[in-house]
Amino acid sequence: MSKSLRLRTLLIFTVTTVLLSGCVERELTINTKPQGGLVIINDEEIGVSPVTVNFKWYGTYRVRIEKEGYNSLRKNIELKRPLHDLFPFDIFENLFNPNRVDSYSWNFKLDTYQKPDRKLLIDKAKLANEQMQLELMDAKYKVEQNKPQTKEEN
Repeated sequence: MSKSLRLRTLLIFTVTTVLLSGCVERELTINTKPQGGLVIINDEEIGVSPVTVNFKWYGTYRVRIEKEGYNSLRKNIELKRPLHDLFPFDIFENLFNPNRVDSYSWNFKLDTYQKPDRKLLIDKAKLANEQMQLELMDAKYKVEQNKPQTKEEN
């Protein structure tokens, strides 16, 4: 096969592949239990759950969900690229399944907000303060033990 014929064949294959390949639509659905939580992805408000959004890239997303009467939820979640979306598999997948939709869903359970017990918070703060004081005293003792002694102290 001559060099020009190979080049033409490669060019025809490339153009055909591009023209026949379809578009891949990627969508992510976020559900919460209970429904109605405000969904924020990468600091962009998406909507109220359940909500579906189109996306263009795989990777790690910062998810925040807020709902009155429930604790706010904050998570970093990785959306992994499937094998059929990697080169060279994606070329063949697009040729044989040109208008596919890759759908993913994330489900979250929101915990009911519990008002903290004031006395318990105060007791925890006092305990933390006492522990810090003990650690400071211990550190001061260690510094004094490691200090070089002068002739007058002997």
